[in-house]
Amino acid sequence: MNFVKRAAYSLVARKGKSAILLGIFVVVCTLLLGGFLLQGATARQEAEAQRRIGVDVTVRGTRLTAGPAAKLGASPLVERYNPVLRGVPRAPGLKLVEPGAPRPPGAKDGADGPGLAGVRETEMLLGFATGRTKVIAGRAITAADADHEVVMVEERAAEKNRLTAGDRITLASPDGRTKSFEVVGVFQDPAEVPDAWLPPAEIPANQLYVPIGSLRGLGLGEHLAEAVYKIRSPERARALHTAAARLLGADKGFRFDVNDKAYRDQVQPLRRVGAFAEAVVWLIAVAGAVILGLIVTLTIRERRDELGMLLALGEKKWKLVGQHTVEVAAVAVPALACAAVAAGLFGGQLGDRLPAQEATDRPTALAPRTEPLPHAEVRLTPGDLGKVAGTSLGIALAATVIPGIGILRLHPRSILTDSD
Repeated sequence: MNFVKRAAYSLVARKGKSAILLGIFVVVCTLLLGGFLLQGATARQEAEAQRRIGVDVTVRGTRLTAGPAAKLGASPLVERYNPVLRGVPRAPGLKLVEPGAPRPPGAKDGADGPGLAGVRETEMLLGFATGRTKVIAGRAITAADADHEVVMVEERAAEKNRLTAGDRITLASPDGRTKSFEVVGVFQDPAEVPDAWLPPAEIPANQLYVPIGSLRGLGLGEHLAEAVYKIRSPERARALHTAAARLLGADKGFRFDVNDKAYRDQVQPLRRVGAFAEAVVWLIAVAGAVILGLIVTLTIRERRDELGMLLALGEKKWKLVGQHTVEVAAVAVPALACAAVAAGLFGGQLGDRLPAQEATDRPTALAPRTEPLPHAEVRLTPGDLGKVAGTSLGIALAATVIPGIGILRLHPRSILTDSD
């Protein structure tokens, strides 16, 4: 008789032991599938954390202008970037918010205009990124504005000048050249007007934001205050540093600051969970193989008479080992189905147990607004089932082939003699 058929008959004839094997395999497969699902969920949540948080790199240097900043921003290493050009233009007809104290005698008047910042995206600035500064009317400046003459005005300056979205203001260069800008947004900065005297350009209520490309002709120069780059992970920082040194000149002196605290605070707990899940998978695989191996060993000892008769009838020893392997592997199939059902029922609860920290513990220049990352989605995929099936098959082989070495040493005469 074919050893596969014998394995089927044996499973039916020994219902009690088959049920025990099935129960053990259900537990093993469920735990294995849980470990693989946990690994997949943490990997997806880590990828989401990388996408939403990333790592901030701030570049400053004497040779940092819009051209090199844009070239570095075009690198495939960079997700987004924001060059910042600051200056103090003249603003004819614009009433500025005054400090609480009068100008002291002898104070220089070189900063009597509004504070002006040319940017690529206001949402990438520290205040806007953390939600501390909010757009309350109109919209923010985005990369799509590029060279358009648009401006964002702070709420108090807008009220003082009765400005709303759609109005226009004029900015002028020191030599008298003027440009007209359309107000597209009004923002609110929580910083209060100081009681002590400060130049108007240093008062947050007088801050203006415009697209950096629209500053040409206002006499603010070309030198950027800084350029901030968002990269996916800290591992990319070294390559970006090399690219920055090549563009700006390593011997000319430039600062390259990496802020990956928010990234590490978010990703490290996820990596610990992933490492724990991997360790659990290995532990379950080894423990399952040992337990099933002991059961198979005891089964082989109880079935010595049956094995002796089969050997006396000319059955090959490897087929006897194969029969036991098929018996154990056949039990793994329904066990895998039960594990898949359990994963569908309890997968959501598993995802809720994963860390769901806030997107950033400390504001960073490119971090999103402080909000919790969503719980990881625990999703059962054919790949996960394939991993469990492969691992279960490996456990079945280890649990039967190793004890099956004893079958290869059996002799039918000695078995039948011992039986008598």
